[in-house]
Amino acid sequence: MRDILPDIERWIADGEEIALATVVRAIGSSPRPVGAKMAVTRSGRMTGSVSGGCVEGAVFEVALEVLETGRPRLVRYGISDEQAWDVGLSCGGTIDVFVEPLVKQS
Repeated sequence: MRDILPDIERWIADGEEIALATVVRAIGSSPRPVGAKMAVTRSGRMTGSVSGGCVEGAVFEVALEVLETGRPRLVRYGISDEQAWDVGLSCGGTIDVFVEPLVKQS
């Protein structure tokens, strides 16, 4: 989280809406460990990584949806998931990614 925190702080200061994606479960081989994070703004900026590039595009789209609806989502990518092959998660493992809107504290 420390590596993406400066970007998140800057985006909050700029008034950006942000979704945070976190790897909450990894089964088998996965490119990033549990706890890996990626942040996405409504304007399309992104920082961090949840898979080393394998599923970032798909997670980016989910993050935009979360920002639109305001509802968090738990998504799974893995070799048994046809979508994972489409987005390139061919490392043989499965990851669960929790995507949530960051709410500015008053």
